[in-house]
Amino acid sequence: MMLLAWTLILAAIALYAVRARARIAVLPALALWLTVGFWSAEMQPAPSPQAELVRYADGLQRMVRAHIARVRELPAQFSDEAGEHDDRPVFAIDLAVDQVEDITPDLSQMVPVNGGIRVTLTGDSAPRSLRCGDAVEATLRLRTPERYRDPGAWQYVDYLATQGIGATATLPVVRMLAASDDHRAGTMRCRLYAAQRWASSRLMAYVDSGANVGLPKALRLSADDAGMLNAMLFGDRDRLRHVLRLGFERTGSFHLFVVSGMHVALLAGALFFLCRRLRLPRVAATACTIVITALYALLTGFGAPVQRALLMSSVFLIARLLNRDRNVMNSLGAAALAVLVLSPSALFEASFQMTFLVIVAIGGIAIPLGEWSFLPYARAARNLDHLWLDLGMHPRLAEFRIRLRIWGEHLEPLLGNWGLRAPGVLVRRSLWLLELLLIGVVAEMVMVLPMATYFHRATIFALPANVLSIPLVAILAPMGVVTFLASLVSPWLAVIPASATALLLHTITSVIGHISRLHAADWRIPGPSPWVFFLAVACWLTLCWLVRRSPRCAVLAGVLLPMVAAMVLWPEPVLFTSQDLEVTAIDVGQGDSLLLVSPVGRTMLVDAGGPVGRTENATLHTKFDVGEDVVSPYLWSRRLRHLDVVALTHAHSDHMGGMAAVLRNFRPHELWVGIDPDSGEYDALLHEARDLGIAIVHLHAGDARMLGGIGFSVLAPAPAYRNPHAPVNDDSLVLRVDYGQASVLLEGDAETPSERAMLTAGEVHPVTLLKVGHHGSRTSTTPEFFAAAHPQMAVISVGKGNTFGHPRPEVIERLAEAHTRVYRTDRFGLTQFLLTRDGGIREIESGP
Repeated sequence: MMLLAWTLILAAIALYAVRARARIAVLPALALWLTVGFWSAEMQPAPSPQAELVRYADGLQRMVRAHIARVRELPAQFSDEAGEHDDRPVFAIDLAVDQVEDITPDLSQMVPVNGGIRVTLTGDSAPRSLRCGDAVEATLRLRTPERYRDPGAWQYVDYLATQGIGATATLPVVRMLAASDDHRAGTMRCRLYAAQRWASSRLMAYVDSGANVGLPKALRLSADDAGMLNAMLFGDRDRLRHVLRLGFERTGSFHLFVVSGMHVALLAGALFFLCRRLRLPRVAATACTIVITALYALLTGFGAPVQRALLMSSVFLIARLLNRDRNVMNSLGAAALAVLVLSPSALFEASFQMTFLVIVAIGGIAIPLGEWSFLPYARAARNLDHLWLDLGMHPRLAEFRIRLRIWGEHLEPLLGNWGLRAPGVLVRRSLWLLELLLIGVVAEMVMVLPMATYFHRATIFALPANVLSIPLVAILAPMGVVTFLASLVSPWLAVIPASATALLLHTITSVIGHISRLHAADWRIPGPSPWVFFLAVACWLTLCWLVRRSPRCAVLAGVLLPMVAAMVLWPEPVLFTSQDLEVTAIDVGQGDSLLLVSPVGRTMLVDAGGPVGRTENATLHTKFDVGEDVVSPYLWSRRLRHLDVVALTHAHSDHMGGMAAVLRNFRPHELWVGIDPDSGEYDALLHEARDLGIAIVHLHAGDARMLGGIGFSVLAPAPAYRNPHAPVNDDSLVLRVDYGQASVLLEGDAETPSERAMLTAGEVHPVTLLKVGHHGSRTSTTPEFFAAAHPQMAVISVGKGNTFGHPRPEVIERLAEAHTRVYRTDRFGLTQFLLTRDGGIREIESGP
């Protein structure tokens, strides 16, 4: 009611101001617009929590009856074993649930339930003929994805909720219902996904054809090339591997290889130009452009960025048709208003902000700067043979045209008629190139804000990467379309355009690859604080107004622009507590990751979480990386740009899986490890550390290190311990951390044999805080070891609802009998402990 009353009051004030004096009506009208926007955002329905379905996501086997809403075939995955490739067909199926089996001790019955399930199908029996609307019946173990309670962590469960998915499952076999009348007509979105999948499959069919396989490597399209083309042309990213994305992400050019607003705008511009060259009337050319562009947008899945680009291109073309003001900012405002009316929450989406910030940069800042400086001279250099045009120009421009004619007359004896035109042509092309350079520089300075906020990147090589790649992509995209259309007729017909496509694609990937491998290309940074974010936006809006005032104001705007970008990138103080030793257990689910911060701000990360087990983990099919999406965002939320030391206790995936991303993002001085087991993933991690210039330090029992006034003693593994086989828990590097009278014991996943060896060596003494070994399993934290450690507090890093039964009841009982306060990440989320020099300890529940 208060919001409604405030809206009515503002409306009355705005109406009165418009009638009294138009100039003063701007502020109340703006306040009214913002209030209505908040009102609309409150009224917009939130994604359904699907509580009814989530209630059954308890890991029990249940019969589920549903209809298929979407089918995707995923690329083959690599297993956790070194060098072993899993080439079984893998499908991701979205199901619209009809019924779920309700199991009680006395009764089992099917009950109607609404919701969505994403099922990962594996195995040789995975069917390839599933269609939208097909009825399926299967026995599933429903689960909800892990929710990581860490500041800044990306939540896969929220992402699924926006797609109407409330639970996930993995299944080796699916059984189709026999009743044909249970088939439903697929939804429009499902049909669009099916069309997208069909288009992608046609390109993959060409890749496997004899016409392509026999070509030289430079002219041959590979499966990875097809994955990139599918992402660029059809918006299908399923086959776009992470290693392919990384180079483009580092150089700020990833938008080139996914369907984005740029592709839609380029297509619309090319279509309109072609229609006009074919001498179609303006109305027909506009209608044809909008219709074909809309059909292409539908084929790509009609994502939010594509919708916005289609809307804005249509507004611009219609404004041109009606001979109205074609100002870019007006088109931007109309498109923004239309998008926000349909979905007010889009205002807080990264894609929305990036789309409109880049247009503000181009239309609001770059083009006005060019208009005050060199763009009038570029236009003046046209049609030099039309002398009568001089009369309608500014005297300086008229004089400039005369000088160009004089230079042309001097060149005529040498170059003939071309010499007369040469000065004008060279000036025009040089100034148009300068305009592109100005647009690129301004756009990159403005995009510093969303890139730092949402992607934690400062892409300092984005300008050269985009300048070199965009002209090639402008040729590659239509060539890819020609290849696709020709492949529909015959692979042999597609050989010539496909060869040209492959050559262009390999050239672009080579250029981007060389740039991305430069050391400064991968500069990861914390996001700016909220006050910096809003101040930067306010500054850019002010620059849009200032740059139109006068030439002097434009010069001032040009000076202020890089200063605002520098403000966004300026390092902010790291958040830590002086005088205390901090130990933070990061919530990484069923894994380990701990951050240690010394009283002087020196930092150390022990383990980085990761997936448990083999590819049955569904997050492997989502390109989800705990190190990139959970651990790193938390470290960035602490304003950290660099780590001093990273320690890996042992080479199991739930400790090592996120480590590579952490090493790349924070470039520590040293990587502490224990023994070297037989593991391809572990060897690859060490290789990457060496490539990054990180010193690898092997530690064994008896070693000691210092970091920022904190002492580290190594308790395990013993110097004589060896493991030439696959990694095991007893490989764990066990560390004791001492700060004054306070101490911490970090046990990794050490089990009974390792604990017994430490006790025999007399290395285990009472500590203030214990990180319980192996997530609280019965094979760790034995009574003898626990009695020797006798901690005041203990923390267990464990995943909610894990299938291992961790922590075991007997371990919890053992801790309770000793009156040790226990903190679990599955219940508390991220938990922070502060230890004082006099041996005191206090805990802060820091999870969001």
